Amino acid sequence: MAFDMVEAITLIAREKNIEFDAVLETLQAGLLAAAKKKYSYTDNISFKFDRKANELLMMATKKVVEKVTDADVEITLKEAKEIDSEAELDDEIDIYIDYETEFGRNAIASAKQILIQKVREAERDRIYEEYIDKVGTLVSGVVQQIDKGNVIVNLGRAEAIVPVKEQIPREKFRQGDRIRAYILDVQKSLRGPQVILSRVSNDFLRALFELEVPEIYEKVIEIKAIAREPGERAKIAVYSSDERIDPVGACVGIKGVRVQSIVRELNNERIDIVPYTSHPEMFVTRALAPAKVVNIEVFELENKMTVAVEDEKLSLAIGRNGQNARLASKLTGWKVNILSETEYNETKRKEAEMLVQVGELDGVGAKIAERLADADIGSVQKLAAASVESLVKIEGLGQKSAEKLVQKAKKFVQEIEEEYRQRQEREASGAVDEGGGKKDDKLTEGDVFEDDEEYVTEADDVLEAEAPEFGDIEDEGDADEKE
Repeated sequence: MAFDMVEAITLIAREKNIEFDAVLETLQAGLLAAAKKKYSYTDNISFKFDRKANELLMMATKKVVEKVTDADVEITLKEAKEIDSEAELDDEIDIYIDYETEFGRNAIASAKQILIQKVREAERDRIYEEYIDKVGTLVSGVVQQIDKGNVIVNLGRAEAIVPVKEQIPREKFRQGDRIRAYILDVQKSLRGPQVILSRVSNDFLRALFELEVPEIYEKVIEIKAIAREPGERAKIAVYSSDERIDPVGACVGIKGVRVQSIVRELNNERIDIVPYTSHPEMFVTRALAPAKVVNIEVFELENKMTVAVEDEKLSLAIGRNGQNARLASKLTGWKVNILSETEYNETKRKEAEMLVQVGELDGVGAKIAERLADADIGSVQKLAAASVESLVKIEGLGQKSAEKLVQKAKKFVQEIEEEYRQRQEREASGAVDEGGGKKDDKLTEGDVFEDDEEYVTEADDVLEAEAPEFGDIEDEGDADEKE
């Protein structure tokens, strides 16, 4: 092998970060493939690399015989003596093959192609092995190009991709920009391993805090939960195992320097840092900050809470397009229904008026009613709002029984609500008196009796009022004077 070829292999091995021996083995495989095109038998072909001379020697081992019947594996004694003067019959000798002239340019080009292919495969395996262990970590790179919205990133020794769905909305990159992202996955493909990066993953936000806040990296402060709408807003719940350290203050940093660094990295995404607590009601209250919670009702079986906030803080608690409420729900793991204080009080008043004990529902016996009450389902209204999945957890209730109970409760509640609605409409129109009876000042046909001779019409009343019988009064007065 010429010296420049050996140097070329060394250069390839260095650039691709592949072992020299691996490249050499690949070249040997290419030469062997070229030999198979010329020789019918190649099992006797072997290679030897002379490191001192920087030569790759290719040789065919042949047996010394008197008469050759297969030239690929046999050689005459005379020819063998020319190679090795001490050769004898039945000996095996190595015959060196000058592959550069023996196989021709086409065969060498074929070997070169195999070498390139094998080197690429080795490089893919190396990249895969290197980055599969880095899944879940932060990496930095340079934007190499934008392809159909996907950002191709040069990581130095490998290329990575940030798919459109893993990019922060409205975030723009240009060729040459520095970018930081989270390694989401490494996939093998025919074109090589694909390193998938993400900037919208919750773990990306977690990794940024670990980078900026030493207490998190050292496990003194723990991020318990993350809820995020990339590019818009995020909430994180933090907890400190050391009572002397304020987890929120440590994450914010002096004058907000720590959190502001993360905000800039996330394209000005707003970040709310919430102190974690294992008390669900308090955790939800903190998650809804800055809105002030005035009342909270918990439905454990449904994993749901109804929260009442001050009337003027309702929009703040819900957030733009319900964003604050959604993030609070994701952060805490509870379904949160937010009402204003006025709405909540009105709802409770309505519930109190329509409240029916669960034991009064047809089909609910004393034992079932008691078990439902133990599960905080004491009214028909709560039973109607419960899910079948939560009811089957109660002892004595199967799937079919739970379904029937919920259906009955819903029908019963609909009837009650319809009656309540109709009554409210009548009250609003003034058709119901305080006692719940019918109120109507107008006379109907049933109030008039045709055979009542003494019945006086409205017109007669007016006439009598205008012309009283004063004569009779005067006569009575005169009689008194005479007396």
